[in-house]
Amino acid sequence: MNENELSKIIVNSFFTIHTQLGPGLFESVYEEILHFELKKAGLFVDRQKAIPVIWDSVQLDLGFRADLVLNSKVLVEIKSIERIAPVHQKQVLTYLRLTGIKLGLLVNFNEALIKDGIQRIVNHL
Repeated sequence: MNENELSKIIVNSFFTIHTQLGPGLFESVYEEILHFELKKAGLFVDRQKAIPVIWDSVQLDLGFRADLVLNSKVLVEIKSIERIAPVHQKQVLTYLRLTGIKLGLLVNFNEALIKDGIQRIVNHL
């Protein structure tokens, strides 16, 4: 499955979860349910995936963590905040660069309409 096919499944899960639960819950709740739904869909899901930084040929484990990584091809960063800021987009792009993953989805579940809370971020896709 390529990145676009995976993202279709992931985005559909965003819609399903948001339709049933709505906005206003903690990020951890959305993450737990999204993890469950994506595994149920047959995807391989890494949760709270550590992202190391390589500096001068040394791996530094600095505590960066991606919320979800699907099939080692799509990174998902989950928010439940008033508004996505440019720093959140930069965070996802940095994670993509550090991991070599080409597609990231930044989702803010705290929107009245979930379609307004989904951003697709690419790294040389």
